[in-house]
Amino acid sequence: MAAPLAWRAQQLTSLRAFRPAVQQWGRRSCAAQHATCRRSLAASSDGGDMAGGDGDGGGDGGSELEDDMSGLAAGYTLPPAASEQLDPGLYLVSTPIGNLEDITLRALRVLRGASLVLAEDTRHTRALLSHFGIRASLHSFHQHNERHKQALVLRQLQQGAAIALVSDAGTPAINDPGADLVAAAAAAGLPVIPVPGPSAVLAALVASGLPTAQFLYCGFTAPKSGARRKQLTPLAGQPATLIFFVSPHSLVAALADAAAVLGGQRRCCLARELTKRHEEFWRGTLEEALAEFSARGPRGEFVLLVEGAAAGGGGGGAAGGEAGEGQILEALRQAVAAGESPSSAAKSVAQQLGASRKLCYSLSLTLDGAEAGE
Repeated sequence: MAAPLAWRAQQLTSLRAFRPAVQQWGRRSCAAQHATCRRSLAASSDGGDMAGGDGDGGGDGGSELEDDMSGLAAGYTLPPAASEQLDPGLYLVSTPIGNLEDITLRALRVLRGASLVLAEDTRHTRALLSHFGIRASLHSFHQHNERHKQALVLRQLQQGAAIALVSDAGTPAINDPGADLVAAAAAAGLPVIPVPGPSAVLAALVASGLPTAQFLYCGFTAPKSGARRKQLTPLAGQPATLIFFVSPHSLVAALADAAAVLGGQRRCCLARELTKRHEEFWRGTLEEALAEFSARGPRGEFVLLVEGAAAGGGGGGAAGGEAGEGQILEALRQAVAAGESPSSAAKSVAQQLGASRKLCYSLSLTLDGAEAGE
């Protein structure tokens, strides 16, 4: 092992020595690449955001950069240097989710060479680019201006631009406005190029200890209990590992709903503050998780992973592999609310969850009049 270790040490030393030169090269090349872009933006209301510059760190308001994007559509032309470095297309660049060392060399190259960088929050992305000595033409692209800017971005792509799309952290186009832009670009036959890298979903999954052969990303948990249980009910029989994003203020309520609908004995993992200093993986059952985080109070952002029904021995973790009563009741409520009679709901829920029809019918009789009349 001596030779490989010595080689690794030598490589690390070389990389440390090389970093200032890379940053200096990035400043020189990007200055040339974006000269035309800066001139085009000069006539706009705010001149855009130049990462690494002397910006004031202003916010991402809904009206930010609307005028400069119009200016781009009217008169922007690609700098020759940018065309030489990157092929035209929409680059989906993954960025660190908490540890800056997770940036990839390819991501840095694309961010340096892109004609434009579209970011959900320019303040966050400006700090990232500045850390790596990258000057870029940085523009906001978020839910408040997405509809207005999408057509302008597509026009630039059609003219041969190389445009990078980033989210605040992780892989873009997942739970952020970039998904619609990607769909529109693909539908128009424009190149869409993924630049893989950090992902909270995959990082949490591979370290969870739960089955990884099948998994289902379910997005953020709904903010209110009724909507959350409605979200969870059709997932009760899903054999894949379930993955949710959960905010700290709703974690305890989300765990309570998950235990009631999916079954309290389902194994789960809570991944907190991924790749950051206080990273934590908590493992146990949903009931144990509810007790743990009710007692200590959740802090930080969470990824909740719950084992699938097949791995857990049925839909709700009840003895004998059948769905739990909480899960059955929730499914009955949903069926009755959709217009089924209690007896019809009992039959369909029993078939759906593989539960005893007698048990389902018995539980359907416990629904109060308000529920049965919905």
